[in-house]
Amino acid sequence: MRNAPAFSIIIPVHDAITTLPETLASLQAQSCADWEALIIDDASTDGSAAWVAEAARHDSRLRLIHDPALQHPRGTAAARNIGLDQAQGRYIAFLDADDLWLPDKLQRQQAAFERGARIVFVSYERIDAAGRRLGVILARPRVDWKAALYGNPIGCLTGAFCRASFGQARMPQRNLHEDYAFWLSLLRQGETAIGLPEILARYRVRKNSRSANKLRAARAVWDILGEQDIGLGQQLAGFAGYASRAVLTRARP
Repeated sequence: MRNAPAFSIIIPVHDAITTLPETLASLQAQSCADWEALIIDDASTDGSAAWVAEAARHDSRLRLIHDPALQHPRGTAAARNIGLDQAQGRYIAFLDADDLWLPDKLQRQQAAFERGARIVFVSYERIDAAGRRLGVILARPRVDWKAALYGNPIGCLTGAFCRASFGQARMPQRNLHEDYAFWLSLLRQGETAIGLPEILARYRVRKNSRSANKLRAARAVWDILGEQDIGLGQQLAGFAGYASRAVLTRARP
C-alpha cells in the first residue's frame, strides 16, 4: 500500500478541457513530486473527465472522481468537499482547472510546514485568458483572523494547510467567496497564516467568473463578515477594507 503523500491537491473541474492540460502540466512540473491530485469532475460535458482518465493512465498520482449519473453541477464548494473527504496527504492545497503553479510552489510550502507553519500561502501573478500578465499580488508575511477580516489575503490557488491541525475542514456551501469563508474558519481557530514573498502561482482572471459580478461579490463578503460575530462597526470596517483592496487590485495594469 502506498504511503500517504505529502500533499493532496484538490481540483474541481467543470467544462475545462481548454485549460486543464496546462494546469495539470504545471502540477506535474513541481519540484516536490510527493503529491496526489484529486480531480473532481462536476458534470462536465466537454470531455474533461475522459481526458483526465486518460492522463491518469500515465500518472498514478492523478485520480479522477467522476459520477457519470450526475446531470447538473454541484458547485465548486461541494466538489472541493468531496476532495477534502478523500484526501490522504499531510497537507491540502487547492488548484482551479484554469490556474497555474510555478515549479517550486509545493516545495517552498512544504519547507514552511516543516518549520512549524499550519497555513502557508504564496504571492501570485494575475493573468488574462491569453496568459498576458496583469499584475502581482504579494503575500503578507503573517495573517491572523483579525487581519483577514479586512479582505481575503489568501488566494485559494495559493494556500495550503496542515490536515492534522484542522480536523474535518469543510468548504462552506456558498455561491460566492466560499474560499474566503473557509480561510476565515481556519484562522479563527487561533492559527496564523504564513505568507511567502515568492511569486509561485498564476491566477487566470475570467470575465465570466462568478466573482465578476461586483455587486453580488460585495454582498457575499458582507454576509460572510456578518457571520463572524464581530459587531456592526467591525463589520463595516472589514467591508471597507475589502472594498479598498478590490479597487486596488482592479486598478493594477
